[in-house]
Amino acid sequence: MIKLANRLNTVEEYYFSKKLREVRELISKGRPIINMGIGSPDLAPPAAVINCLVDAVLHPNAHQYQSYQGLPELRTAIADFYKLKFDVGIEPDKEVLPLMGSKEGIMHISMAFINEGDKVLIPNPGYPTYTSVTKLVGGDPVLYDLTAEKGWFPDLQLLEQQNLDAVKLMWVNYPHMPTGAQADNSQLSELVAFARRNNILLINDNPYSFVLGTNPLSLLGIEGAKDVALELNSLSKTFNMAGWRIGMVVGNERHISAVLKVKSNMDSGMFYGIQRGAIEALKSGPKWFESMDEVYNSRRTLMYQLADKLNCTYDKGAVGMFVWAKLPVNASKAEAFIDRVLYEKDIFISPGTIFGSNGEGYIRFSLCIEEDKIKEAINRFDN
Repeated sequence: MIKLANRLNTVEEYYFSKKLREVRELISKGRPIINMGIGSPDLAPPAAVINCLVDAVLHPNAHQYQSYQGLPELRTAIADFYKLKFDVGIEPDKEVLPLMGSKEGIMHISMAFINEGDKVLIPNPGYPTYTSVTKLVGGDPVLYDLTAEKGWFPDLQLLEQQNLDAVKLMWVNYPHMPTGAQADNSQLSELVAFARRNNILLINDNPYSFVLGTNPLSLLGIEGAKDVALELNSLSKTFNMAGWRIGMVVGNERHISAVLKVKSNMDSGMFYGIQRGAIEALKSGPKWFESMDEVYNSRRTLMYQLADKLNCTYDKGAVGMFVWAKLPVNASKAEAFIDRVLYEKDIFISPGTIFGSNGEGYIRFSLCIEEDKIKEAINRFDN
């Protein structure tokens, strides 16, 4: 029997991988499960994007290996998008690297900057991949608290009372997943100053700015941020292209070159047609964003009604494609609560605990589900 790598002892199978097997088993037995657990966009990309992909497949170079850095036109499109949407200037040849989804960027960045034993600041609650990847590369995750009382923003003064000498990197995520909390320019400036004072590389994971958000911000819009920060972004949520696996990391030339050194040893370039589709998506005008917000806003209004049926409370100022809801006072354990709803009402909702211990007492509803299904879920509590 071949012994597994020791690094696998530091991580577990992703929660959704396990739980969705259970959900699929219930479905196979004839249970009418409504899945509100996972944030996989169910809508189509812009029609022009699909047409562009179809046309690109016939290009004479479409099926060859592509550049590790992506097409020059794609890097330019990303730079133009950042300038238009965030007023952030980017050198397309030096300061942007297209990725096969921003999730691979978490691994590439970690491999490029974390040595064994380096400490990494990770939000609690937050995206579980930050912790698992840190462990896989031999880093030491250090969780920092986010709470509703603090607006889901870190207490930086409290953090600086700790010994941060071994901290190499800090993950932040605004707009925040799973809570939908936003950070304003003043708070982003505090983060940049904190990173500078403590010689920490700050990474903002920023895929939710354009879902029900009226004032999209980039961490790189803060003066001096490029010296100490990288930003990940993605087309998955903004343009309904999750399955296409396309994102980007943006920052200064030195940091981007380090990530490219890892990436160029991990893949052989992104499919040409996907890159051409991404270029077209990034050109989308205001009507696209308005149409998506109209759909998600309508769904969110219905999801609030479902949360009310469960006697949960929520913040209407939150953004993104989820509703983060606090459990009623008589239900403190999130996983027990969602299992009861799953087996009694055939509705799957994410427990807040999968995002960290500070997610206890909360659940998360995904807006990636048709209105008729949300209405059906509401009706199940009336019968």
